[in-house]
Amino acid sequence: MTSKLTIAEPSILGLKRVRLLEGVPATALDKLARQCRWRRFAAGHRVISRQASDQDVYLIISGRVRVTSFSASGREVTFREIRAGDWFGDFAAIDGLSRSADIVALEEALVAAMGPAVFRSLLHEHPAVCDRMMHRLVTSVRELTERVFDLSTLGVQNRVHAEILRLARQAGVKANAAYIDPAPRHLEIASQVSTYREQVTRELSAMAKQGLLQRKGRALVIPDVARLEKIVAEVRRSP
Repeated sequence: MTSKLTIAEPSILGLKRVRLLEGVPATALDKLARQCRWRRFAAGHRVISRQASDQDVYLIISGRVRVTSFSASGREVTFREIRAGDWFGDFAAIDGLSRSADIVALEEALVAAMGPAVFRSLLHEHPAVCDRMMHRLVTSVRELTERVFDLSTLGVQNRVHAEILRLARQAGVKANAAYIDPAPRHLEIASQVSTYREQVTRELSAMAKQGLLQRKGRALVIPDVARLEKIVAEVRRSP
């Protein structure tokens, strides 16, 4: 049986896969690789615990993790999934506060963890990295603002539409189509839009009948993203 947590060797090639570090010279990447703590987490293992006091920033070299939290009653609230090439943990490194969510590995994940001082030096020494970080923070604020608006003003059907559109954009739109692979579980979508799994199942079935989505293997296909965007935009504009 594979251990839930194992130590891994530093890898410059691994760091080159992380979007935050695009354009950083090889010499700086070599130094950073040696400054990071390299860890491999098994699927289902918790990488970060909510309210923990550590402030490391994690670079995902391979694998996929989920950002989630549990209420006092045990209800899970899923915020998003983060894939290889992305990063997490930057909020705590910036403001020095405790963790705001749990991070759980959805599949075996290799990460490079850098301390907050190393992270801040990276931002100060490489303007392109700093710009990328600022863009990330602004994007997060915009996404949260949009989600609060949707939860406050839209019905369940429209919230499901908006969530599928968000996932389609996150997966990448090519020739007006998007492949969400793997398809999210209905329970995960329900957690995102604050409803029940059964309601999500009904709404996705209705979307399939309308031609808004299709199943293809393990993927969820959005064949006409522009059409879905129009539906969501019209609902958001309506009084």
